[in-house]
Amino acid sequence: MSDDKNAKQGQINIELDEKIAEGIYSNLAIINHSVSEFVVDFVSIMPGTPKSKVKSRIILTPQHAKRLLKALGDNVKRFEKAHGEIKDYEQPPIPLNFGPTGQA
Repeated sequence: MSDDKNAKQGQINIELDEKIAEGIYSNLAIINHSVSEFVVDFVSIMPGTPKSKVKSRIILTPQHAKRLLKALGDNVKRFEKAHGEIKDYEQPPIPLNFGPTGQA
């Protein structure tokens, strides 16, 4: 929280540095979960490339995962209201083999 006297109570000051602001492209998200956490791996798969790497991994509590689901759903609804329905094209199944799966 900010110590600024003009800051509203409960307001959080969030900083975004230049490197993070650039973002990372992903066209595949792989989601696993245990009793205590959800793990989302973001991958960028390019056509004709037999190997891809996880570009980013985000670990969430179950409560945060549920809030993210709701927030993402709300944003998709607003986007579609403004720009029309997002088409979900069928894609061939992607064989995934990127290490062991485990429980935390």
